[in-house]
Amino acid sequence: MPEAIEVQLKKGVLGFCVLALLSQRNGYAYEIASKLSQAVDMGEGTIYPLMRRMQSDGLVATYLEESPSGPPRKYYRLTDAGRTALVQQLAEWRSFTKSVEELIGGVEMASAAAAEDHHDV
Repeated sequence: MPEAIEVQLKKGVLGFCVLALLSQRNGYAYEIASKLSQAVDMGEGTIYPLMRRMQSDGLVATYLEESPSGPPRKYYRLTDAGRTALVQQLAEWRSFTKSVEELIGGVEMASAAAAEDHHDV
């Protein structure tokens, strides 16, 4: 996959992934960034502007919680608007990925058939 497409795909689903993570449990930015880094190889610096934007859009809210090591941490939690956005995005994601799978499913079969035809020549 060309890097430009991969980067665009990651950027397109990053907010959706954050909403999904926060639907499971509240978290602080570094923790969220670490999970995203492991799952989809996103850099830590990407998460902070995204979290600020999601907060200003009303999708997440913050609160401070004491940390066992160091200063208090800013935790993020989903708001009602964030939960609504997650449900909508999940439906859109499932519809989109189903459509894409239908389109590309034939590519693998066509490629295999073409390879077989090529070997017969």
